[in-house]
Amino acid sequence: MMRVTRGEFGAVIGSPGGPLPVRHIFGIGQNYAQHAKEMGGQLPERPVVFTKNPAAAIPSGDAIVVPTICQDREQVDYEGELAVVIGRAARDVPAERALEFVLGYAAANDVSARWWQKQGSGGQFCRGKGFDTFCPLSDVRPAADVKDPNALRLVTRLNGQVMQDSTTADMIFNVRTLVGELSRGTTLLPGTVILTGTPSGVGTARTPPVYLKAGDVVEVEIEGVGRVSSPVRFE
Repeated sequence: MMRVTRGEFGAVIGSPGGPLPVRHIFGIGQNYAQHAKEMGGQLPERPVVFTKNPAAAIPSGDAIVVPTICQDREQVDYEGELAVVIGRAARDVPAERALEFVLGYAAANDVSARWWQKQGSGGQFCRGKGFDTFCPLSDVRPAADVKDPNALRLVTRLNGQVMQDSTTADMIFNVRTLVGELSRGTTLLPGTVILTGTPSGVGTARTPPVYLKAGDVVEVEIEGVGRVSSPVRFE
């Protein structure tokens, strides 16, 4: 395992080649069919791409800190995801070679402030997704240890209660496709993290909605990859 620690400006991955800072975070929206349906959308024909601020990345055990700007309404949600870490520069990579550029995989939580995601930023996801501490990451499992990144069970727990229980086989666009597509005309630098989407069961789609509160603990566990655990506190 490659340990993830807190750096000066976000998380740092202890790769075999030396400390590797998280340089960029891509997110993929509505990449599980059931999640797309629970959010009221149609299945996307192409990957829905957004970015998160690299300063959002934190290691397991660090707190998700809900900033004051997100506290005027209940809105902060969990999203358990498989994270793909790029290990060497990748540009115009064919999908059949995409996994050659993957350093490893991690369990991740794409924490999302829903009002800022939907209403607060002109329809763009980035603001609501990119607040500091809004991307907890587990330690990174080397790619060689993961036979098939699209055959993994993913479970998210909130205070011990299972909220999401699915498999990465349900992705609409698999890992190979995502790496290949994101690298078209764009260099994915070492330390790029790709969050591959979340399955159904997010808090905002529940009746009534379930949002994170101070004192909560969120865990995302992916079989054969790792587990990230994050307490929640308010700024």
